[in-house]
Amino acid sequence: MDADDGSRATPPLDATAAAFKSQVMELQDLVLARSMFPATALPELGNVDALVTAMETQVQNIRLRLQEELGAIPKAKKLVQRLLKQEEKLQHMLANLPSGMRKDAFATQLEQSTSKMLPHFDSYFTEANECDVKIKDEPVAAPRKGRAPAPRWYISTEELDSLSSYMRGRLTLEKVNIAINEVASYAEANAHLVTCPKRKLSEDTWDKALELRDIAAKEAVKGNHFFLEADIKGPGLKLDHTGKAILTVLRHLGRFQEVRIGHHRVFILSKQA
Repeated sequence: MDADDGSRATPPLDATAAAFKSQVMELQDLVLARSMFPATALPELGNVDALVTAMETQVQNIRLRLQEELGAIPKAKKLVQRLLKQEEKLQHMLANLPSGMRKDAFATQLEQSTSKMLPHFDSYFTEANECDVKIKDEPVAAPRKGRAPAPRWYISTEELDSLSSYMRGRLTLEKVNIAINEVASYAEANAHLVTCPKRKLSEDTWDKALELRDIAAKEAVKGNHFFLEADIKGPGLKLDHTGKAILTVLRHLGRFQEVRIGHHRVFILSKQA
């Protein structure tokens, strides 16, 4: 058995010769392929190499661009979320705006802002540059130009109906939202006095501005719009029974916080959630 198996095995020398013959044939085929078009083979191969290199560069650029776009997706999602949230706020304000104010410039501005927000959301969220106003000998904590308007966070019918009957009394949605607009006006007037230079104020007004600046520098008030109980003079909100009921409702619904600073009762407007 062993002898028979050995006789049938390929001799090592024959195997080496077969492998050598195969490599020689491959070399012959390559030489023939190269010599078929000796004048054009090398330039054509050069052109192919240049095209492949250009394609590799283009593919790399596409990959880089895709990475940039993928990186921008989370930012775009956050931007859209902020846009939708702001649009919801404006829609809420417009829906609950007192009827007597619907034809004024403020209502028109709300309608235009709501209708044009989506096409222009890139520029809508561009932050305005704010500069510190430097006023000599004025006790004010970093007042800034371009301050945002006071929040007008109107209440809805559902919110008013959710109140207990003893708290709601005879208050109407119209009365409460007119009061909200009025207290926002008080807060904006105070914000103006806080940031206005002394040379633009009268002596009496300057005394009030100094007092307001001391209040604005307090930790509980800093950075927020506020008004004082002394600011409440009507016509929509007065310190009568109805006016006190409105203040109680607004405080209960989270439209402002109330603090005592010195002899002043200070109302700090809440920013809309």
